[in-house]
Amino acid sequence: MNTAIVHIDCATDSIPEVAEALAALDGVSEVYSVAGNVDLIAIVRVPKFDDIADVIAGKISKTPGVLNTESHIAFRAYSKHDLEDAFAIGLPDVD
Repeated sequence: MNTAIVHIDCATDSIPEVAEALAALDGVSEVYSVAGNVDLIAIVRVPKFDDIADVIAGKISKTPGVLNTESHIAFRAYSKHDLEDAFAIGLPDVD
């Protein structure tokens, strides 16, 4: 699984609507409304690395209300939880 963390600036009068629209996109596993320099943080999880660009540039950036994005590609996950098993649906990897 390939993961990207996307910081999102959006129109302040539509943060909840933008968050809901983003959460409904294929490839977006979570969207958080946050305090700080950005309005939302989205977690993108996709099976193929090339799919990251499709989700961020092709879907997130084109969502009405999204003004700017900054993306961070995860190299390795460190967690108490086995994230690979948590997001697997039981199909074999196709590499």
